[in-house]
Amino acid sequence: MDAAVQGEVEGEVDDAERTIEAELLDLVEAEAAEAEAVEVEAQAGAEAVGAEAEADSDLAVVTRERDEYLDALRRLQADFDNFRKRVQRQQQDVVARAAEQVVTALLPALDAFDLAESHLAGDESVSPGGLLQAAALLRDTLAKEGLERVAEAGDLFDPTAHQAVEHVEGDGEDGPLVDTVLRPGYRWKGRVVRPAMVKVRG
Repeated sequence: MDAAVQGEVEGEVDDAERTIEAELLDLVEAEAAEAEAVEVEAQAGAEAVGAEAEADSDLAVVTRERDEYLDALRRLQADFDNFRKRVQRQQQDVVARAAEQVVTALLPALDAFDLAESHLAGDESVSPGGLLQAAALLRDTLAKEGLERVAEAGDLFDPTAHQAVEHVEGDGEDGPLVDTVLRPGYRWKGRVVRPAMVKVRG
């Protein structure tokens, strides 16, 4: 082979090698740039995932605190409702006890009216009109408020409402009965405030 041709072929081979090396270098640089871009994108994705996870964590904390506050508020509201109801019951009890004490204090006045009426009933020279009206007014007023008289002659003896102070013989077929009421008893709104003093038959 001629030296000139051989030099030309070697020059072309060298040019081809340089071209290939340049292309390989460009390809390696492009792949490196692409790999760097992928790494940057992956890092950005990881940061986004981390930020989302942190946001989820913050949301969970806020939700838990909200639920705790709501539970505390519900408990406080229930405690307040119970307190309000208890205070209302206590006030009602205080009012009921005060009214019962007033009624109990008036029972001797009712006894005095009963005694006066029984004495005046046999005396035709005295007109007990005003006294009878006052007694009836007092009894009616107290009855409307919840006072009821306990024991009449012929009632079945009830040891929770009657106090037996004397016993007389009877047939005993109907059980012990109230024979005579010596002092009337009273109930205030269903509760015995003074038992009736009675004579029991049977």
